[in-house]
Amino acid sequence: MSSLHHPAPWDVRRLPPAEGKNFLVTGGNAGIGYFVAEQLAGTGATVILGSRDPAKAEAAQVSIRARVPGARVRHIRLDLADLSSLEASVDALGLESLDAVVCNAGVLLDQPPRRETEDGNELMFATNHLGHFALTWWLAPLLTAASASRVVTTGSFTAKSESLDLDDLQSTRDYRPKRTYARSKLAQMLFGLELDRRLRAAGSTTLSVLTHPGGALDSLTPSRPPVHLRTTGERLRGLPAGLLLQSKEAAAWPAVRAVLDPSVRGGQLWGPRVFGIRGEPTLEPLRGHLADPDLAARVWTASADLTGLDPSFGLGGADSRSIRRA
Repeated sequence: MSSLHHPAPWDVRRLPPAEGKNFLVTGGNAGIGYFVAEQLAGTGATVILGSRDPAKAEAAQVSIRARVPGARVRHIRLDLADLSSLEASVDALGLESLDAVVCNAGVLLDQPPRRETEDGNELMFATNHLGHFALTWWLAPLLTAASASRVVTTGSFTAKSESLDLDDLQSTRDYRPKRTYARSKLAQMLFGLELDRRLRAAGSTTLSVLTHPGGALDSLTPSRPPVHLRTTGERLRGLPAGLLLQSKEAAAWPAVRAVLDPSVRGGQLWGPRVFGIRGEPTLEPLRGHLADPDLAARVWTASADLTGLDPSFGLGGADSRSIRRA
């Protein structure tokens, strides 16, 4: 993995142009993903919003176009919890190459009961991790076709203090929603690191980069009608929290930098500068479970088994796109 270095200065308000490039943002219709999409659209790139809700995706496009005149933004239907639908979603992109995918979409359940997808996978683990694992698998040919493409995996600072039970990745024995969420994000981040190792071993020009947004609140987030409306009361109530946390607009900065900054390297982790919770994006060290390549490799193998996909990812050779389903 790449070591810490001193990247070039970065201005979150003056992003480099990216005309002619294509970026896919999962969950780009709301929350932090919306602001990732809005900021990337301002570079002149074509931004595709991956969303399972066409109405919300249309509202996001209206908002982005109002903020970014001439924005090139569109939508594909994307349901990460439905593994069987992902091939069709990638086909719907209608692209010959993809310059970056931001794996941002996520589900956080507040309380029990434990829920499963139609595939029989725990919902948060399936959406946050397995769905992005499978989506990236299907996107691999498009990413390979672009020069210096990037897979940007959005993790969470809550994942840093969690551990994985490889014998119970689906949380069947001791389901606690917040912990299960954090574990799903840890699995997702370990996937991004193992993908980096495999890409480098294959001599690929595609980079796999990790980011996390820190802490973000709606009450600190500027209005983006019709996507998000912040009242005066919410704004005032959120002022004290602004000393520690930040808006979702600012929380998008690490992912945007990971997509655009030419000094970014594969295997890096980018997050907010101030205690990893708020502020401009900075490079962070990999510690704890994130520094365990054996664990990452085992999560990769388990994910391939659960999705029924070829664990080689078509890297470093002919890409058969064959599926190993029972």
